[in-house]
Amino acid sequence: MAERPPAEGDRNAASAGDNRPALSLHVPEPKYRPGDAVDFSHIQVPEAGAQARPDETVDPKDMLDLAHDLIRVLGDDNKAHGPWDPKLDPETLRTMLGHMAMTRAFDERMFRGQRQGKTSFYMKCTGEEATSVSASMALAADDMIFPSYRQQGILIQRGYPMIEMINQIYSNRGDKLKGRQLPIMYSSREHSFFSISGNLATQTPQAVGWAMASAIKGDSRIAATWVGEGSTAEGDFHSACLFATVYNAPVILNVVNNQWAISSFSGFAGAERSTFAARGVGYGIASLRVDGNDPLACYAAEQWAANRARANAGPTLIEFFSYRAEGHSTSDDPSGYRSAQEREEWPLGDPVMRLKNHLIAIGEWDEERQEKMDLEAAEYVKKVTKEAEANGILGHGLHHPFRTMFEDVFEELPWHLQEQSEQAIREREAKFPEGLPNGGKGA
Repeated sequence: MAERPPAEGDRNAASAGDNRPALSLHVPEPKYRPGDAVDFSHIQVPEAGAQARPDETVDPKDMLDLAHDLIRVLGDDNKAHGPWDPKLDPETLRTMLGHMAMTRAFDERMFRGQRQGKTSFYMKCTGEEATSVSASMALAADDMIFPSYRQQGILIQRGYPMIEMINQIYSNRGDKLKGRQLPIMYSSREHSFFSISGNLATQTPQAVGWAMASAIKGDSRIAATWVGEGSTAEGDFHSACLFATVYNAPVILNVVNNQWAISSFSGFAGAERSTFAARGVGYGIASLRVDGNDPLACYAAEQWAANRARANAGPTLIEFFSYRAEGHSTSDDPSGYRSAQEREEWPLGDPVMRLKNHLIAIGEWDEERQEKMDLEAAEYVKKVTKEAEANGILGHGLHHPFRTMFEDVFEELPWHLQEQSEQAIREREAKFPEGLPNGGKGA
């Protein structure tokens, strides 16, 4: 049989193989894996106070350097430096420290509760408290928050009742969301805190749309949204950036770069090529890269962006350069994919310690008062947790009536759902003829 002559595509492939260098695919790799020694010397940490602070109405093209630099206020001497110093009074700083201490105590208690089987899931924000507490303190109380799932500090800072947060985590009969949300996905209209979504980056176009509506109505409120650096790879994030810049939306896009997604490092979201703040540059958005473990820098950057939005000067993208000190969630074990030394070697330190040391350095705090604050926060969280546990914990039957799973979607329940509801209630009554165990509610 005669040999088949090579097809055109075959000739092109052969020609390329003969005359051109072979291509290779780049797959990002983290610098350190479990067991490796950690050296963060490649991270450039500029001197605190060295970054210029432009006017809030500056043209974005005149501030490109701030998308690649790192805005810092607190120096190694624990003093505030430079034009980004927000010059907060000591009482405000103590309040900020108290909110961060409370957030950390809350995290510890809820993490322990998950390990004890009281809830199915929890996510800590250890090491990232400044990106939520400090930043949100620079906003007005009624500015709309579109959070990700690690901004519990904002609710604590805004005074949302902690028992409501714990009820939601436990999905018990006190849960105002009726057990319909994954634990930690809070929502509070009264505190201008939009519902958390488990779908990554959906909150960004929602925030931009809300901000556009506020501008259309001539309102004075702005919107702020938070996402992780991995979420900037989602299409929703880029759609949000486009709409924000086209319509000059009064919105702040906060990107918390904590170096890691669930088990993949930030390189998979593009960190090897540029900063995440630089993502705003191509859209014509004012962009800032900030030391996310510096509470004063976080406050100052958010305040700058809020002033810019209220002046109708447009949106701002802020990258908070931080580090996730704990696992992604209680379902994650970071020892399986990163070195255990990373947390200790992280060059930007811990935000709570840095704020505490700053207050001590200016003569407005001491170690004794810090210990008292930490103890009082832990005792308060313990007390509220006990109150919430009286409403039930995971798997005990103390939840909302079974029929509520069919409610709040349709104004009038369709016939097929009505049949399913009645069938489910009959089956439950047959299973528990004497009522639900442990005092649970009925159908």
